[in-house]
Amino acid sequence: QVQLVESGGGLVQPGGSLTLSCVASGNIFSSNIMAWYRQAPGNQREFIASVTDRGMPDYKDSLWDRFFVYRRNATTIYLRSNNLGPEDTGVYYCNFKLLPSAEDYWGQGTQVTVST
Repeated sequence: QVQLVESGGGLVQPGGSLTLSCVASGNIFSSNIMAWYRQAPGNQREFIASVTDRGMPDYKDSLWDRFFVYRRNATTIYLRSNNLGPEDTGVYYCNFKLLPSAEDYWGQGTQVTVST
């Protein structure tokens, strides 16, 4: 079992920046990938970025220039987002995927609202 806790969401003005964090606990020492997803109201959950336990990042093509994922250590990843717009509003989720089984876990999500 893996538990995930996200933090850092909130209200930000258009054009602003935000950094989210995710801390994992439990069975985290197997090979894994940690990732960020988001879900806007009425939309499906969308992949943003991921980083392996060796620090290799991957991004959704349309978001790579505004989002930066960073893995501090075995337990913690961050998502830095820049130049946010209303379309970035949604619940941001942290995901932990064990390898090679692909068993994955989700955090409870943190709300990001981009508005004046």
